[in-house]
Amino acid sequence: MNTGNWTAGASMPATRMRRNRRAEWARRLVRETQLSTDDLIWPIFVQEGDTAREPVPTMPGVDRLSVTEAVRAAEKAAALGIPVIAVFPNTPPSLRDAGGTESFNPDNLTCRAIRAIKKEVPEIGVMADVALDPYTDHGHDGVLIDGRIANDESIEVLVRQALVQAAAGCDIIAPSDMMDGRVGAIRTALEAQMYSDTQIMAYSAKYASCFYGPFRDAVGSSATLSGDKKTYQMDFANSDEALREVALDIAEGADMVMVKPGMPYLDIVCRVKETFRVPTFAYQVSGEYSMMAHAMAAGILDRERALIEMLTAFRRAGCDGVLTYFAPELAEMLG
Repeated sequence: MNTGNWTAGASMPATRMRRNRRAEWARRLVRETQLSTDDLIWPIFVQEGDTAREPVPTMPGVDRLSVTEAVRAAEKAAALGIPVIAVFPNTPPSLRDAGGTESFNPDNLTCRAIRAIKKEVPEIGVMADVALDPYTDHGHDGVLIDGRIANDESIEVLVRQALVQAAAGCDIIAPSDMMDGRVGAIRTALEAQMYSDTQIMAYSAKYASCFYGPFRDAVGSSATLSGDKKTYQMDFANSDEALREVALDIAEGADMVMVKPGMPYLDIVCRVKETFRVPTFAYQVSGEYSMMAHAMAAGILDRERALIEMLTAFRRAGCDGVLTYFAPELAEMLG
């Protein structure tokens, strides 16, 4: 066959990239990115009352759980080898106020869930969000004063929130509020109260994103949110700014950092990992989850192949772990 200047066997370079792809065993042998259940954090939603489960309408397959069911979820996670479960509360409207004071009630929903999980499943790590949006009547992550989110006043409340979570047995404090200086303030307070082993995973590069909508439905803040969060969450057009945010959080005592959202921001994950070489995580947020869940239900995406490819993309970009609502399903696949 005439192929121009090249004839078979005549001048092909010695390197043929397809050799390492020719068989499944060969592809496995040279695979650069490996997956395991160790890469997973499972976010769950908890609610008050005896109702075991209540579906989140905008998140197919995801339920709000009673504290008892949250313990069952933790048992399932431990059995599957998932290292960490992350707890997010749906606080009743009657307990929400402008200052988010329920956040530092030592007997609030989050703290009760943490205590119950650590009592029954002590071997699993428990992570808790530090932000005020599940506790405020305006849906913002901080204290609202004269129409603006007050940074320093918010930090005072966030520190109190972190301390009651640590006292309840939380292993990883995860500030997601994006107030300036909150990681340092929380780290100082934890040390002063002898919680020096409590880890901090900072939501360091958290963008003002449209992908959070279903999550806000799940925690009950979508109906109360006034305005947007662009004065404290990052502009999604910015990349260099994320590196400055991460550098500050590391300097203030963060043990791990996070990028949020996930797949649309894997370029940020890559830059963070290459620059700092610290434990780096990403959150596959509710909007990402819901898009994939609907596409898989409609037969547009092959469920197992899509989930494995998705998780591989996170890991390939530099993630040491991923917060994903698909965690139990992925853990069963990875087995």
